[in-house]
Amino acid sequence: MNDRAYALFEEQQKARGIDVEQVKARLKALRIETPSWGYGDSGTRFKVFKKVGVPRNPYEKFEDAAQVHKLTGLCPSVAIHIPWDKVEDYGKLRTHAESLGLKIGAVNPNLFQEDEYMLGSVTNADPAVRRKATGHLLECVDIAKETGSRDLSLWFADGTNYPGQGDIRKRKAWMLEALAEMYKAMAPDMRMLIEYKFFEPGFYHTDLADWGMALGYALKLGPQAEVLVDTGHHAQGTNIEHIVAYLIDEKRLGGFHFNSRKYADDDLIVGSANPYELFLIFYQILNAAGDSDADIRRTVDNIAYMIDQSHNIEPKIPAMIRSVLNVQTQYAKALLIDHAEVEAAQRRGDVLGAEDAVRKAFEFDVTPLLHAVREEEGLPLDPMKAYLDSSYGKDIMARGKGGASW
Repeated sequence: MNDRAYALFEEQQKARGIDVEQVKARLKALRIETPSWGYGDSGTRFKVFKKVGVPRNPYEKFEDAAQVHKLTGLCPSVAIHIPWDKVEDYGKLRTHAESLGLKIGAVNPNLFQEDEYMLGSVTNADPAVRRKATGHLLECVDIAKETGSRDLSLWFADGTNYPGQGDIRKRKAWMLEALAEMYKAMAPDMRMLIEYKFFEPGFYHTDLADWGMALGYALKLGPQAEVLVDTGHHAQGTNIEHIVAYLIDEKRLGGFHFNSRKYADDDLIVGSANPYELFLIFYQILNAAGDSDADIRRTVDNIAYMIDQSHNIEPKIPAMIRSVLNVQTQYAKALLIDHAEVEAAQRRGDVLGAEDAVRKAFEFDVTPLLHAVREEEGLPLDPMKAYLDSSYGKDIMARGKGGASW
């Protein structure tokens, strides 16, 4: 670590009234879940790109995930996707994860790859298809119980391509019916995280198109249902941090799927296209962390931070390391916001002063801070370099080409 650079950084922050030790403590507490599917072969609508060395089964996905956690200290849990990660013995998978210093995180049902789901899963006009889809949701509840998972993360591809193709209000009722049955089956400590996406693959309407629809279902289902915000699932120009603040205030923000988008999808590495947006999301979260309402603080404390990226053309493990480090960097910057200064400017009606109080935190170089935190935790100062210098990337080449894919 460059002691001189850190001493200068610490001096700057103390002069601003920022408690650097508290910032470091919060950084050390940050946890970001990585997705099993981010380590396997994936692709676009046009092609799945097969790469040498990708995992051939869920066990090897956890081994790769363990490398990311070992080098960053940020990622002790791994989300699984069913049936992509289906195994005969989930207890064995859980034991394998724990042997690597990991745990199984959110369970994600897959309701978009069966032929029967072409016209919808839980909103299909055919009751037999709806029953099959609901059965899969219940199966995932059982898997979560067996793996000790708290969260069930739900995204539905259900929608229509043409006017008249489906009865929108009936589909809304069928969606609630399926979610209610799943909700009833959950254990008391479980959460249902309801995700949304404004279009694709349904190009006329999507049954769960925005945060308001997801919130509507959550409010009808009960306190164990919350909204999951995917940062790539919005129209161009959407103010995601506004949505985040609103859902926190409603005490229904359950988690994030972090990624980034430039146009129509969400497969870019988080923070790669608009890092300021990620910083501003954390600004809203950290602003709420100091709220006088204990329920608001509890909501903030229970937000699940998860990566949801496919890494179509990037090498898998380095791409995941880059993803989580980007999140950590913007979180560190947001921790440097002087909220008292922002509030004072707001009370004065000082528009530029308030904006400056937020923006200048974003402009700090937090590299010395992150190096200090990693050194104190016994982690490499540069996790990416440490991975590239290791033999792990070469060793897994022995797996060959064509591992576990979508």
